[in-house]
Amino acid sequence: MTPELIAVLAVIGVALAFDYTNGFHDAANAIATSVSTRALTPRIALGLAAVGNFIGAHFGAGVAKTVGDGLVTLPTGVSSLGVVFAGVLGAIAWNLITWYFGLPSSSSHALFGGLVGATLLSSGGIVQWVNIGEKVLLPMVLSPIVGLTLGYLLMLAILWLFRKGQPGKLNRGFRWAQTASAAAMSVGHGMQDAAKTMGIVVLALYTGGFQESKTHIPGWVFWTSATMLALGTYAGGWRIIRTLGRKIIDLGPPEGFAAETVASAVLYFNALVLKAPISTTHTITSAIMGVGATKRLSAVRWNVAGNIVLAWIITFPAAALIACVTYLLVRPLFG
Repeated sequence: MTPELIAVLAVIGVALAFDYTNGFHDAANAIATSVSTRALTPRIALGLAAVGNFIGAHFGAGVAKTVGDGLVTLPTGVSSLGVVFAGVLGAIAWNLITWYFGLPSSSSHALFGGLVGATLLSSGGIVQWVNIGEKVLLPMVLSPIVGLTLGYLLMLAILWLFRKGQPGKLNRGFRWAQTASAAAMSVGHGMQDAAKTMGIVVLALYTGGFQESKTHIPGWVFWTSATMLALGTYAGGWRIIRTLGRKIIDLGPPEGFAAETVASAVLYFNALVLKAPISTTHTITSAIMGVGATKRLSAVRWNVAGNIVLAWIITFPAAALIACVTYLLVRPLFG
């Protein structure tokens, strides 16, 4: 095998490993509310999330193209694959660290931070800061605000519409409704998160000289990325599921339905209309906070929310720092 082929295979391998960690790290995004409200059993919820992620991955081409061709300009030759390899390893490391502590951080921003960090140390690499600002940092700020606001408003509407209903019947009805909202959330997660892995694989293929287009996504890339995300999702990320489902607020079926509905709508709009790679973690967590605030502000455990927000803030620079160190170590292998 040629050095180029070995380097491309190494990058694809680490990208799929990231995809798997993304699945078990972000499984909570799709199922935490449904599990905590007992709308679905854990294994059924994980299976539903895995299938939804697999389906959603096939609609994420726009996000994949943004990741593969819109954030960094790599140096030429095999050395550029070392940049991608180090960047993805930085993201994997941060995923594992935050999973260990049960913090629902963003795998997406860990990936972006890793790519930026490794690119900064490379000779000839260029970070497209304008695109980073418009397509990563701005959505990172806006998507939680939108999720928080819409979650609050939708929950208020539900409380008003069903103000005369019997709590027992309402909970049963919303448990059924949560099956649909959890499925929608899972598809939205697949649109966003599998697409980011697809973007990395396409970037490796193009940089290694194995395809001429920066944006064409071969069919096998769709299937492989979707499968790895689905497998990782089914493995579950119980530490983070407990944080999202139980530690921020005490969720009931109406609250769970409202949070999932809002988060999935935001994910769909960004993936299909704006083609912007946003964080599913930021979106669902902020929606849960907004829903909880309709009870009373003290219903949200703001100390837990504060720890989560802190993890959001440091994810990008932390993954970038890890990727910098990793790149210094692996650079001789990609000379």
